[in-house]
Amino acid sequence: MTWIDQYRALARYNLWMNDRLFALVGKLDDVERKRDRGAFFRSIHGTLNHLLLADRRWMARFTGDVERFTSRDASGKAIEITAMSQELYADFDALSRERARTDADILAWVRQIDERALSGDLTYTRGEAVHAHPLWWAVGHFFNHQTHHRGQVTTLLTQMGIDPGVTDLIVMLWDEPFAP
Repeated sequence: MTWIDQYRALARYNLWMNDRLFALVGKLDDVERKRDRGAFFRSIHGTLNHLLLADRRWMARFTGDVERFTSRDASGKAIEITAMSQELYADFDALSRERARTDADILAWVRQIDERALSGDLTYTRGEAVHAHPLWWAVGHFFNHQTHHRGQVTTLLTQMGIDPGVTDLIVMLWDEPFAP
């Protein structure tokens, strides 16, 4: 087992969990999705928007393809990011489509990454600060961040009486342990 295998499994898990959560959340009406439930990003919709925004920001850093990971409005105009809590897509169907597209991009990226790249440095700016560290640090954070916020969404759903089912990585691996 290598770091690459781990990240490929986590990319599949990301897709698996997002598909499951978006299917559940898609059954809620817009008012319930956007209701302030006291979460860090207020609502289920706000948390899912944050995840997409953060994932795209990281993927732009990882790949250098800022254009690919720029969120756009319905007219195709780039959405200027002013805060990590910013709502990219008020429309749940648009958010769902964009989530699926980004998840496919994440999976494609981890399928082509190699150990040498992971051990190399990633340099980027965050606010005014320049950060440089091994790429694997950021990739580990990337997948951990997704899991953290999806856990918040599953908690909000559970508080609403909606069972998100089993969310364990190992359960997905039992079903597809060696998928690329």
